[in-house]
Amino acid sequence: MATRKTWIGASLLAAILLLTGLGAPALFADTGDSKTSARYLQLFNYVYSFIERNYVDEVDPSILYKGALKGMLEALEDPYSSYIDSESLLGTDLKDTTTGAFGGVGLSITKPTQSTPEKPAWVEVASPIEDTPGWKAGIQPGDLIMAIDGAGTADITMAEVLSKLRGPVGTPVTVQIRRGKSLEFPVTLTRALIEVPTVKYAMMDGRIGYLRIIEFTPLTASRVQDALDSFKKAGYKALIIDVRNNPGGLITSVGDVADKFIDSGVIVSTRSRNGKESSEIDASPGKTTFKPWLPTVVLINKGSASAAEILSGALKDYHLAYLVGETSYGKGSVQQVIDLFDNDQMKLTMARYYTPSGANIDKTGIAPDREVLLPELTEAEEKALADLLNGTTLADLVAGRNALSSAEADAMAAKLAKTWPVSVRILKKLIMQEFYRTHISPLYDLDYDLQLQAAVDVLVKEDVRRLLESTKTVLELQGGASSVASVSSELP
Repeated sequence: MATRKTWIGASLLAAILLLTGLGAPALFADTGDSKTSARYLQLFNYVYSFIERNYVDEVDPSILYKGALKGMLEALEDPYSSYIDSESLLGTDLKDTTTGAFGGVGLSITKPTQSTPEKPAWVEVASPIEDTPGWKAGIQPGDLIMAIDGAGTADITMAEVLSKLRGPVGTPVTVQIRRGKSLEFPVTLTRALIEVPTVKYAMMDGRIGYLRIIEFTPLTASRVQDALDSFKKAGYKALIIDVRNNPGGLITSVGDVADKFIDSGVIVSTRSRNGKESSEIDASPGKTTFKPWLPTVVLINKGSASAAEILSGALKDYHLAYLVGETSYGKGSVQQVIDLFDNDQMKLTMARYYTPSGANIDKTGIAPDREVLLPELTEAEEKALADLLNGTTLADLVAGRNALSSAEADAMAAKLAKTWPVSVRILKKLIMQEFYRTHISPLYDLDYDLQLQAAVDVLVKEDVRRLLESTKTVLELQGGASSVASVSSELP
């Protein structure tokens, strides 16, 4: 593929040089503005026809067509705009979003369009999909995939990345992970049937409803309602909405979810350059099913993106929820998929979205009301973990076990810490992750999860309504003036 691209690119350049040297007709005769769209389109058509007629070998027109479209979209340097060949894995990936299942490892990933020696275009994990091989292996948002089965990812396309990560269910694939500045280790994943996830929920101690929204699909709103109905039946007194590592999804879906919490006003607005794609999603009182006087915390982290940020931003702007965790990912743009010739498509950024207060969070994210950062590893800890993860020690510890209690994991971690000087808390988490590779994992881990612990503490120990009175809207955090008022309701 790279060779073909090089030759086509060279041919285009040669044709342009040839046209210049021969004084190509009217194309260059006009002394007016040569940078108008019409003139560039004329040049493009001329070069396309010249190559088709004169290239040393006969060229399939579809190759030129697809190469030109791909090049135009890559020239935007927008990771969310791309050409989608119907037969490519990118096309398959788009279909998976609507059909719901594929064979893979369960990682939501991005890849820069440009690669340099100083900043290689390695694949970055946006978020692992819960209960998938990647999630069970402990791969984290922000991890870089440097190689797949020994092949470096810096100089291959996203389509090639997907072709290497996906495959028949039950087959292995090994990825080389870089975490932080220097921690590198391999992880072997067994491909599984990946279903597009949506919602999980459970009641916690203290009558706290725990609602984890994994991704926003057409089914999410109804699944959220199932959770709220279940919590109501159990007599819940507070709610945690966890959108950590949620990569986003459908804007219509998050609008339907937010409408259950917001009884009036704008949920999200989109603004385009020409106004044609500008729109608003408004809340309807008849669709509100959650009582706003119940204390609510939303958990966010750097893996919370797009639709997850729309929900978090709307609840924050209306002072309906207290945000705990880390600053979110910062994807504030909206893409549209446009049908092309032969079932091909292009995905193009058409607008930016804005929270109810009028803030766009692209590349900045949403800051939490209470920041809870996870401890960073020291250089010595990174080295020790690299040594541990490059061996089979963890797998050997849990091999053959049908159960693993918290006390047993504590003892194992304490023993490991004598050889690998890393926090016992981190070692215990790695042990549990290794165990849950082959077992059903719990919905949450309150012993390890510092951000979830903080959310519970806020709900149990503090007056959330009073906290919300002093929180700022997203726009106010960005230094702007917000006119969004809190949603007021009488106490029951």
